Amino acid sequence: MTSSPLRWADRLLAVAAGAVVVALLATVTAGVLTRALNHPLAWTDEASGFLMVWLACLGWMLATRHGAHIRIRVFQDMLPAASWRATGVTILLAVAALGAVIAWFAIGLIQRNADIESLALPISSAWLYVPLLPAGLVTVAQALADLVQLLRRSVERAA
Repeated sequence: MTSSPLRWADRLLAVAAGAVVVALLATVTAGVLTRALNHPLAWTDEASGFLMVWLACLGWMLATRHGAHIRIRVFQDMLPAASWRATGVTILLAVAALGAVIAWFAIGLIQRNADIESLALPISSAWLYVPLLPAGLVTVAQALADLVQLLRRSVERAA
């Protein structure tokens, strides 16, 4: 059972993702309509790119929180219980490490792009990389929480 703050955070993520979908749809529609009227808005393409990155990262965080990423366990399920647990621990540690690497590199990307202005928008190019930081951190936290849960289940079954 998830705690109340986690449920609140999950709902906030879902609302943010919904808001970004609406903003992306409005931006793309504005771009299409203004092009059709021969008065294209220069900022719609770049804004759409920023919004797509944010939407992808929000979706990644939601999928991570809900365990909705694709998992192919054909070979893992053929293993005996002890090997299955060891493989599960290894996979979760690798996922946590990947999330940490992504978060670490996101910090560098944000810092290197902080003083570079976007071409068509009056914002820093760093905003393109900002959602990678929470996505990486959510991946680390969820992988470690799943690892603790896996190890608890293993101890409970052994007892």
